[in-house]
Amino acid sequence: MATSKNARQLLAGGIPGCVAKTAIAPLDRVKILLQAQHPYYKQYGVFSALVQIVKREGIRSLWKGNSMMMLRIFPYSSTQFFAHEFFKKFYNDKFGRRLFNNLLSGSSAGVTAVLFTYPLDMVRSRLAFQITGEHRYTGISHAFKSIYSTEGVRGFYRGIAPTLMGMVPYAGLSFYSFESLKQTGLELFPAYLGKQDPYNDNVLVLQHWAAMVIGGFAGAISQTVSFPCDVARRRMQLAAVLPNPEQYRGIWSTWKAVYQADGIRRGLYRGLSINYIRVIPQQAIAFTVYEYMKTILRLNDRRKE
Repeated sequence: MATSKNARQLLAGGIPGCVAKTAIAPLDRVKILLQAQHPYYKQYGVFSALVQIVKREGIRSLWKGNSMMMLRIFPYSSTQFFAHEFFKKFYNDKFGRRLFNNLLSGSSAGVTAVLFTYPLDMVRSRLAFQITGEHRYTGISHAFKSIYSTEGVRGFYRGIAPTLMGMVPYAGLSFYSFESLKQTGLELFPAYLGKQDPYNDNVLVLQHWAAMVIGGFAGAISQTVSFPCDVARRRMQLAAVLPNPEQYRGIWSTWKAVYQADGIRRGLYRGLSINYIRVIPQQAIAFTVYEYMKTILRLNDRRKE
């Protein structure tokens, strides 16, 4: 019985990530190209870059690297949501039921998921950075082999330090914001924001629109705090294919290089606008689908939502 519930929990966590990432994949690719200052697109803004990508490479190129993303995001998302539920129970048992536990469990879940799937994210970034007609890697397996042969095992973990540093506030604040607003909203406005779980009379769940709004707001908060770490991660991941790769060997040298070249707004926070455009709907979709999956897979029987 426990095995079946764990499998349902993993499925409930994996599907939201796939749905959300596919929906915002074009924005995800533009973000990578702008963050890493690709010479073909660095002079463009978000929407003009989208237009130029379609003109230069075709509309399907907006989803370049998405197959790799699906291979990464299902285990990443399922691990993150599963780990969040695990750590939330662990911290609740250890410290008692407190909203602050959602911050700890979210951060712990994010770190767990990153450590488990980071090499897949590295390969996905390399594939998404390529331009049609100028491919360094012919596919997923070739990218894995090439990175391993030229950079070794450590090559798959370039940029993991800023990733982990960014994940602690990002995942922590994301889950904390969502769970806190969800709990408060259902307590104050149960008839307006909530509805009855069809499989459990004792459980109140969020309306879909309410989950979308709360999820998007949670994404905006977490992204603002952690964005400079995301910029450093991308530069370090792509160091081997960027000019002056020696500048991007560590998180502090990367931040220093980015700051000296472009400052705070156009360097450390370059691409934040597109991240808002992509992260808000991504988190809104992910949390909404997750809440829905928990309902249809009957995972809401542990406690009153």
